[in-house]
Amino acid sequence: MIERIHLKPGNMLYPLPVVLVSCGAENIQNIITVAWAGTICTNPPMVSISVRPDRFSYELIKKSGEFVVNLTPASMAREVDLCGVKSGRDVDKFKLCAFDKLESQIVKAPAIAQCPVNIECVVENELMQGSHSMFIARVVSVSGWDSLHNKKTNAFELEQIPLLVYSHGGYYVMGKKLGHFGFSVKKNRKK
Repeated sequence: MIERIHLKPGNMLYPLPVVLVSCGAENIQNIITVAWAGTICTNPPMVSISVRPDRFSYELIKKSGEFVVNLTPASMAREVDLCGVKSGRDVDKFKLCAFDKLESQIVKAPAIAQCPVNIECVVENELMQGSHSMFIARVVSVSGWDSLHNKKTNAFELEQIPLLVYSHGGYYVMGKKLGHFGFSVKKNRKK
């Protein structure tokens, strides 16, 4: 049997997706790096992000009630880190990272053109949970790079982009595909 140790209680759900959350309206806009983001449900499409109330973006999201989740390719690791360690109170992160603002379809917050997927969200609820506040949001629009759209199968092939993930203070690239949903029970077909 494998020996085990007991650790103090903590978040051990790793790896996590690293996303850039863009927020704000026309006059004040910001980007915050978030690793505490996740899917809540499919129908209706809902996501959550957790943000410390002392962060500059917290008030922007709270005031506007909306944000954009931008998926990050591994090639943007430096910019993603910069958006996590620099404050929007002190610097314009769009300029700092040379990001192109992309007008969103529904929300006022801009999306980031360099990100392969942009998920526009409207806040439905906020839950204060100790050090972080969780924004629960409805997805109102999604856009992605046309180059990832397989026109033959009509599938969006995000796996073409090595996405950035976070684990215990480090940034990593997602690994190779090992299977697909349901592969463990799929019956072999003879051709």
